[in-house]
Amino acid sequence: MSSFSIPTPKHTLPSLLHTQTPKAHLSQNLTQLPKSSQSQFCGLKLSYSSCVSVPSSSFSKSPIVAKVSKGSVPPSFTLKDQDGRNVSLSKFKGKPVVVYFYPADETPGCTKQACAFRDSYEKFKKAGAEVVGISGDNPSSHKAFAKKYRLPFTLLSDEGNKVRKDWGVPSDLFGTLPGRQTYVLDKNGVVQLIYNNQFQPEKHIDETLKFLKSA
Repeated sequence: MSSFSIPTPKHTLPSLLHTQTPKAHLSQNLTQLPKSSQSQFCGLKLSYSSCVSVPSSSFSKSPIVAKVSKGSVPPSFTLKDQDGRNVSLSKFKGKPVVVYFYPADETPGCTKQACAFRDSYEKFKKAGAEVVGISGDNPSSHKAFAKKYRLPFTLLSDEGNKVRKDWGVPSDLFGTLPGRQTYVLDKNGVVQLIYNNQFQPEKHIDETLKFLKSA
């Protein structure tokens, strides 16, 4: 009986699986976002390979469930301001307060938002409201940021993002970018407005002023 041999495939099964597995590139997904959003992730241009500059303290990538809702009283806190002084949320009770969470100091989108609050600060004062910005930056960063852009309001340092998590501020960009969310509390400390918009930082000022004027 004549012998015969079975041809040996040139590629092993693992190598075939490896070569046939499609590679998912994050950059390909990001470029599908509208052009108007490419420069609004706190100033991050998504077509660049570099990532956004956020505070060095770790930011949880796990989903955040909204904990503060309209009509509720948010968790209290005591944080250091840009001068290193302890500031408690209870300090603002008795007057409306606008508490806005933003990703990081010195990034284009966050700078636009801070300067817009600055430029309309007299309008907030006329409405009897205080403005408070919160991010994970340390007090020294806040001090430099406030001095550079002549910010007349309080910036609080939420290092470790504990308050952000306690309030349930949602994140963006698949959980890697701290969210941009604004709350308006009335004189009794009850939340009356929640506004979230990562793409249009300056809209936070328009919406909060509109609400305060109608309240």
